[in-house]
Amino acid sequence: MPDPKNVEKMMLTGNAAAAWGVRLAEVDYIPAFPITPQTEIIEKLAKWIADEVMDGRFVNMDSEHSMITAAGAASATGVRTFTASSSQGFLYGFEMLYTVAGWRVPLVMVNVSRGLSSPITLEPDHNDVLAARDSGFLQIHCETCQEVLDSILMAYRLAEDKRVLLPVIVNLDGFYLSFTREPVEVPDVAMVRKFLPSYRPEHAFFKASQPMAQGVAALGGSLYSYFKYQMHLASQKALEVYKEVCGEFEKEFGRNYDTIESYMVDDAEYVLIMTNSFSTLGKVAVKKARENGIKAGLLRLRLFRPFPAADIKDAIHSKKAVAVLDQNISIGKGGILYSEIAGCLYNEKQRPLLLSFIAGLGGKNISQKEFEFIFDKMLEGDTEDVGMPRLLYTEAEWKEAAKLKEIAGRG
Repeated sequence: MPDPKNVEKMMLTGNAAAAWGVRLAEVDYIPAFPITPQTEIIEKLAKWIADEVMDGRFVNMDSEHSMITAAGAASATGVRTFTASSSQGFLYGFEMLYTVAGWRVPLVMVNVSRGLSSPITLEPDHNDVLAARDSGFLQIHCETCQEVLDSILMAYRLAEDKRVLLPVIVNLDGFYLSFTREPVEVPDVAMVRKFLPSYRPEHAFFKASQPMAQGVAALGGSLYSYFKYQMHLASQKALEVYKEVCGEFEKEFGRNYDTIESYMVDDAEYVLIMTNSFSTLGKVAVKKARENGIKAGLLRLRLFRPFPAADIKDAIHSKKAVAVLDQNISIGKGGILYSEIAGCLYNEKQRPLLLSFIAGLGGKNISQKEFEFIFDKMLEGDTEDVGMPRLLYTEAEWKEAAKLKEIAGRG
């Protein structure tokens, strides 16, 4: 357990916790571009560097595309690099996500999730970050402000491990977490250095004596396949490395973050699957369901890439029913997370009834009544249109939409 003398407890927003994670990681280079609701992160980092309380180089770029390019180039030379974005800005730099992942650079990027236009919104859902699931970036998804700070430290350990060498996205919900203050334990930098020493790469682009396997030219199909599959194998290896990092982090700081979090799952018969900050609402619903005699539980996915299929199967294979709550929608298909869960269960002889719900789009609240509806459907063993996504929407919300539609129709 950490010595309390080496830890200061602060009230921090999710964004401030992210900035503290970057500061404690002693990042060397931060290319940045502002976008709501991420801007507070780079504002804090810029101020600390300007005030000389943080030793690093901050550069405000002309776009997210340039920002991610600069981050990848710096990281390829062996410099510990950080950047952050959100929503439309994240998509503006999307081309470079694939590029820098192919360079096998261990940079860490925070995405503060925000729904994508149109229609435009500033509130969160996960279509932005999940659009990057095939890019080669690893993905860690956070529920609390403490977890944001801790995840950034863990992300650098994971990315910089020579068995992995892939970039990492740490995701947190805009507004619900980015601007929510919670108590956060902030360790001193000496304590962090024991867990996360300075980055000393054994290979980098400009270290010709120790080259790594990197393909950056048009190589033809066979060599292209070779390098892409190398990335896949490295991502799969990251599952093993992540568990090692978790163990070392818990030893140093006293907090454990597995690939998944099981909340009252062990003896549960009916399980919700969720990610990010809305999982807190799900935990409240699980407690209420338990009070009503329902053996409920919640499984929160923390690591989304690589996908922890084995851990998920072990957690839910014997349950009666599982409801996946997707805070996203793949237009024409349904919930992204549901499809991933269904895929990993497909060949299992014993598997639960699997139901799909779309919830929290654009930051829409999930009410207790809606959670009760979900548990009712699981208890009924409802197999009608199984796999078809149900949009959670209350009668009051429907009436409000109808009212606005009527007003708009008047011209």
